[in-house]
Amino acid sequence: MVALSMADGYARLTGKPQCVIVHVDVGTQGLGAAVHNASCGRAPVLIFAGLSPYTCDGEYRGSRTEYIHWVQDVPDQKQIVGQYCRYSGEIKCGKNIKQMVGRALQFATSAPAGPVYLVGAREAMEEDIEPYELEQTHWGPLGNAALPEDAVQEIAEALVGAKEPLLITGYSGRDHKAVESLLRLVDTVKGLRVLETGGSDMCFPADHRASLGLRYGIHERIPTADVIIVADCDVPWIPTQCKPSPGARIFHLDSDPLKQQMPVFYIPAEARYKVSTSTAFHQLHAYISSTPSLSRTLSDPTYQSRWDALAQEHSSRLSTIRSLAGPSSTDSTFN
Repeated sequence: MVALSMADGYARLTGKPQCVIVHVDVGTQGLGAAVHNASCGRAPVLIFAGLSPYTCDGEYRGSRTEYIHWVQDVPDQKQIVGQYCRYSGEIKCGKNIKQMVGRALQFATSAPAGPVYLVGAREAMEEDIEPYELEQTHWGPLGNAALPEDAVQEIAEALVGAKEPLLITGYSGRDHKAVESLLRLVDTVKGLRVLETGGSDMCFPADHRASLGLRYGIHERIPTADVIIVADCDVPWIPTQCKPSPGARIFHLDSDPLKQQMPVFYIPAEARYKVSTSTAFHQLHAYISSTPSLSRTLSDPTYQSRWDALAQEHSSRLSTIRSLAGPSSTDSTFN
């Protein structure tokens, strides 16, 4: 569990896949909650575990030689962590081991990124093979997906025309370029607010006037927004506690908009797109900035008034936070 937690953190920080090696089924079980964390955190990690040898009488090199080889032979070791992984597979021979590793890493690093699990028995690991090489450029992750042109136009026009637009994000900041793209978009569409719900990644700078800070599923701006963009977010709101107004237009931009590992997930979005949010933010900003009619709309004094109002709201919120951090006026001691 410690090893996978370390690999998880390093992978999230660098974006580079890491590898953890564990001992058959018992080592796999020892990964514990770290597998859940890596999966929900979309950390690209390759986990490799051995399998008990599958021959008993010396038919192959690596055949069983220890008492434990019978005890640790389970029906399907991959099932222990398979539901948390983007891919799980067995290395059945040494001759295509590099292809198996390459395929697993493609799943680990392609959006939505996450852990992958490979197993191999001793017979395969001890097989003699001729040395060979693969062209590594053939085994990279999938390229970033973009919004279709009609979606760019529709979402851009909705944002500019909204009276109270809101963007809710959870992990878009994992791609550092997404932070810059979102900043440019927010600075262009004056009045657009940003609410963070994840807390594991810095998606939008807290010192920006458009920042509403970090909240988990509840915020007073959600019910009043007339256009909402949900971007790389698992839980934008908790419907029993807080939800958008029935007339709000909602667009969902996500590397995993269907949340394929969540049996129950739904938000009332009129359109969903499996995209790179960094790319989508850039597309929206470029379209708005290059469309004369939208630029003229944004030059109206109303948008400057909204921009000024955001600064006042942000300053007021920070003042409230500072006051709450100070000692109580009625009691200077802690019980």
